[in-house]
Amino acid sequence: MAAAAAGLSWRRVSSFTGPVPRSRHGHRAVAIRELLIIFGGGNEGIADELHVYNTVTNQWFLPAVRGDIPPGCAAHGFVCDGTRILVFGGMVEYGRYSNDLYELQASRWLWKKVKPQAPSNGSPPCPRLGHSFSLYGNKCYLFGGLANESEDSNNNIPRYLNDFYELELQHGSGVVGWSIPVTKGILPSPRESHTAIVYCRKDVGSPKMYIFGGMCGCRLNDLWELDIETMTWSRPETKGTVPLPRSLHTANVIGNKMYVFGGWVPQSTGGEISAPDGEWKCTGSFSYLNLDTTEWIGLISDCQEDKSNLLPGPRAGHCAVAVGTRLYIWSGRDGYRKAWNNQVCCKDLWYLDTERPQAPSQVQLIRATTNSFQLKWDEVPTVEGYLLQLHADTPVPPVAGIPGTGIPETSVLSSQGGCSLHQSPQSLPSVPYPEMKLDHPSQTNNLIPNNVQVALSSNSKVEGKEKVAAPENKVTQETMKNHADATGFKESNAPSLLPVCTSSAQTTANVGELHDLDKQSVNPDASVSSTVSSTQTMVTQQAVKTESSSTNGAVVKDETSLTTFNSKSEAPETAYAMPSTRVTIGQTNDSHSSRAPQRPPAPVKTRDRRWYDVGIFKNNSAVVSQFYLLPEETMNINSKTEGADVPDYRLLKKQDLFPGTVYRFRVAAINGCGIGPFSKISEFKTCIPGFPGAPSTVKITKSVDCIHLSWEPPASPSGNILEYSAYLAIRSTQLQENPSQLVFMRIYCGLKTSCIVTAAQLSNAHVDYTSRPAIVFRISAKNERGYGPATQVRWLQDMKTSGSK
Repeated sequence: MAAAAAGLSWRRVSSFTGPVPRSRHGHRAVAIRELLIIFGGGNEGIADELHVYNTVTNQWFLPAVRGDIPPGCAAHGFVCDGTRILVFGGMVEYGRYSNDLYELQASRWLWKKVKPQAPSNGSPPCPRLGHSFSLYGNKCYLFGGLANESEDSNNNIPRYLNDFYELELQHGSGVVGWSIPVTKGILPSPRESHTAIVYCRKDVGSPKMYIFGGMCGCRLNDLWELDIETMTWSRPETKGTVPLPRSLHTANVIGNKMYVFGGWVPQSTGGEISAPDGEWKCTGSFSYLNLDTTEWIGLISDCQEDKSNLLPGPRAGHCAVAVGTRLYIWSGRDGYRKAWNNQVCCKDLWYLDTERPQAPSQVQLIRATTNSFQLKWDEVPTVEGYLLQLHADTPVPPVAGIPGTGIPETSVLSSQGGCSLHQSPQSLPSVPYPEMKLDHPSQTNNLIPNNVQVALSSNSKVEGKEKVAAPENKVTQETMKNHADATGFKESNAPSLLPVCTSSAQTTANVGELHDLDKQSVNPDASVSSTVSSTQTMVTQQAVKTESSSTNGAVVKDETSLTTFNSKSEAPETAYAMPSTRVTIGQTNDSHSSRAPQRPPAPVKTRDRRWYDVGIFKNNSAVVSQFYLLPEETMNINSKTEGADVPDYRLLKKQDLFPGTVYRFRVAAINGCGIGPFSKISEFKTCIPGFPGAPSTVKITKSVDCIHLSWEPPASPSGNILEYSAYLAIRSTQLQENPSQLVFMRIYCGLKTSCIVTAAQLSNAHVDYTSRPAIVFRISAKNERGYGPATQVRWLQDMKTSGSK
């Protein structure tokens, strides 16, 4: 199949909820983050509703719009600037076109009719349909379209346009007015139902607008370029096979490629239409133009017939919109005429991942116990799952073979079903520690279920150099005389070093005045989420002010001491093996897969530094108490060949985590193109039995001149709690020399489960920018054995109030 040869993996969304809009053509769509917003179009009447589709939850909803609600229209201009949308022109009823301009503030679903000033050197745009309306910076560019020269809407006299206008926008809301730019070069010929996109190369800062195809009595496939800085039109020379002439197609920019899909194409390459029943048809062809090299690449040909329903069918007048690197296509007419004026419209929604997903953020620790971790990482847009891997420092012998039955399943993961793994095996005696019972809402059904077929082959391994920098600032040190704390770190003459997921550079910033701080509450057993619900009428994401996690190390005792917490951020080495890997996720997100994605090459160094699959997770969190083992014969990566069979992972042995053991973690996102690059490496340590657990339910409450920090005792104190310690990350010159080390000052030690943080202490706080700006606190409990793991709370700060980076 040509699509498979081109590496395409179209997915049809087969199940969604909410009020699904009726099928149509001539509609338009834009994306605001994960939301598709669709307006207008026609099918037995022109639609006037605004429909929204949440690509994360697969939900349609109708927002409650208000204000100057525009009439329904089709073949209109539709652009998005942040969270505002502009609508210009279009057909409002048969034969009657519009030149009205409307603005939608999507954060409030508020419509407003705007009246731009007329250009100083001419008339404003006339009513039209089928024009292009493109945004770059604070300006929209209008080109061409079709006007009706007759005053009688029933007596249509078409006039193809090639006029060019510039619309200047005000910041946030409103417009300034129209202008008619003075351009150089030859203007493109008149046309309608063409496409126009704007692209700016990263290495060359001159933005270009590209116009392709359209209709002017015959269909076109010419390409025009406008240098927006010099306002110069030109016809760029292209390489490759130019797509057939077409109109009512779509064009979208993702990366440096302009993807062109569908439209009306002539049956013959001449393109002349002599009668209403002329030789033309809808197409499902798919191509892209490399905008850096101006080379056309065909992905699905015009003559290709797809009988397997693995590709979107032929269509025209559909909508296409890019969400990140994913291209969505919805509805349109399919060209199979019941009558000349009654087209059959498609009802399907498709998407295509055009690139592998980006690397997720480092894995973060929410909570550690003696035999499990509760982990999270930042979401990656438009992915179908995440592959989580671990590496254990403890060397383990390989498994001689896999028993066919009788495999014990004793952990949280084992009850969730089979997951992927491909790494070399380890065999450890089972440790009968009890399972941790976690109340974590995002853990339910997170693992990809058994009916999802996962095939991962080869054995990948990474060797990284451990670097734990000793603190250079003068601190009060406590000699612990080779006593191992709850995480097994032995301290002699230095403060505790705690691995923490802080991979990116941290920049010192001033917290600002205390009135910038808000009252917040956080439960460290719950991961942080900030998404747009389909039932919300606000597009803007809800602000999340706190994040929490549990560290895996102890804190020092002295009240005046500073403690550094190190982050093991190990970039992959440059030596690579080329494993043969296939991952097929079946019907994830209610979609159909037409191609198995490929695992990227994994770094390889020595045999004993091997990565093991924990599983493939649907969400960006996981409870880890086991990982998978492979038999000895699969350990040699050179023995695997492309497309080789892999064992049934449901029959693989699962290895429990050990207490007091250091584990490294990395995670990669998966989409229709395969598995993306892995994140930077994070390192955590399971707790040692007998030490107290981490405090929970941390609350931060603002007062006039201070804040109140409170928490709940550990769920598992393992004896009597003797004291608590609270720490604040502070500014330090050491952060400038080694941004991966946070420096903490103890601000409280005592039996109470609350303390006051003064304005003076907050004025010295470090603002951590590893993800979102935050002030970092840590709280730990001590029993007769010593200090247990600390709960870390990231108190999110407003960028405006927390200072600049």
